[in-house]
Amino acid sequence: MAKLIINEENKKSRIEPEIYGHFSEHLGRCIYEGIYVGEKSEIPNVNGMRTDVVDALKELKVPVLRWPGGCFADEYHWMDGIGPKEKRKKMINTHWGGVVEDNSFGTHEYMELCRQIGCKTYVNGNLGSGTVREMSEWVEYMTFEGVSPMADLRKENGHEAPWKVDYFGVGNENWGCGGNMTPEYYANEYRRYQTYVRNYHPDRPIKKICCGANVADYYWTKGVLNTAFDHAEQWHGFMDGLSLHYYVHPEGWEIKGSSTDFDADVWYKTLSKALYMETLIERHGAIMDEYDPDKKVGMIVDEWGTWYTCEPGTNPGFLYQQNTVRDALVAGITLNIFNKHSDRVKMAALAQMVNVLQSVLLTEGGQMIKTPTYHVMHMYRHHQGADLLESTLTGAGEIGPDEWKVPKITESVSMDKDGVITVTMNNLSVEASEKVEIQLANRGYHVVEARIVTDSDMHAHNTFEAPDTVTEKDFAAYEETENGLNVTMPANSVIELRLAK
Repeated sequence: MAKLIINEENKKSRIEPEIYGHFSEHLGRCIYEGIYVGEKSEIPNVNGMRTDVVDALKELKVPVLRWPGGCFADEYHWMDGIGPKEKRKKMINTHWGGVVEDNSFGTHEYMELCRQIGCKTYVNGNLGSGTVREMSEWVEYMTFEGVSPMADLRKENGHEAPWKVDYFGVGNENWGCGGNMTPEYYANEYRRYQTYVRNYHPDRPIKKICCGANVADYYWTKGVLNTAFDHAEQWHGFMDGLSLHYYVHPEGWEIKGSSTDFDADVWYKTLSKALYMETLIERHGAIMDEYDPDKKVGMIVDEWGTWYTCEPGTNPGFLYQQNTVRDALVAGITLNIFNKHSDRVKMAALAQMVNVLQSVLLTEGGQMIKTPTYHVMHMYRHHQGADLLESTLTGAGEIGPDEWKVPKITESVSMDKDGVITVTMNNLSVEASEKVEIQLANRGYHVVEARIVTDSDMHAHNTFEAPDTVTEKDFAAYEETENGLNVTMPANSVIELRLAK
């Protein structure tokens, strides 16, 4: 039997709500059809935003939404997406599917979406093919409330008051699709561009995100920080976050692998690659510590998730994939890792929100379904804004083939402002249940909520014909003891326990 010891007296770092953020790019059917259907659509909507999708996202308590990309961001020119929709420029989306982008979803629509969801804004600017002036004027358009050409233009386009931009990304993947830059070149460009991302309201500062590495490119992290922090005393507050991108490709970048057709070895291979996120955070974090020992610059994992071969018969540029119990485990593992490293990780964004990669929702016409990943993120919402607690797991052991061995159990524990403890655990075994004894430093805690996402079939997923195959359900396989709990976790399961005195 594994043992999880929780010291609720030792509160560690705060788990920022933004760790549970999302990403929406002009890619495939993420925005168009998935989120935005237009005001004249027969699908129920408010100002063009699908009512069913918005309601589902509100249930998740989505804290922040990144937009418009992704690779699309560094070819996006924001002025193409404002003003009367019939006059907006049409363009070819050269990154994703070669389809026509009509720019009917632009700045105003994004801000309206965030208003409806009730989340913070994270706008990604165009450094790759845009100019300093273009980026500066976008910030002015969105946030300045005085008299200026851009503020006047915003008012002409129907929005009198400025919006609040919480986060602004200065470029995206500039080591690749964002310009194929060297770290030193990008860092100098970052320094220049961010200068003109002005805070027009001292009480509403924009947090600036610098483009960080792709996976294990520690050379990039070192090079960017070394150049960016040169004479850093003159640049206090010029960088609030450094991004990191990592996707799980079970069979590698070229082949990737099927989202629904896999065996037990590939199951463990996938979960092992998900666990690699911890290594990346620790190693990139160590480099960040050299320049930022006080951890004032947050690690921003603003693209993460599984990336499989797209579903047969769909546009390969749309990156549409199914979502199984395997994805539920990837989500549970990754979110536990973020929680445990919340002293450095301050924001993350699952890629992507609807109909693309490891999405939480899938749509088809007027239908919408919630994926297993959705249900995991719904359970984990209680960690948002809570304090990470000291926890130690022993006796769980490992499982899987030699090359892809994984721990049987992963976990994280937090306490919210009301003193309620949230325990989230994952059983990574594809076939065996696992018993876990939970002990707390103090007695008197009782279960007030217990939920689970699981299925005995590792391939199980939701379809439009069977939307509730994998859902969040009540969990009862536990016994309260004098010191805590004895829990029996089914195979392939993600569990949440809420404890209160």
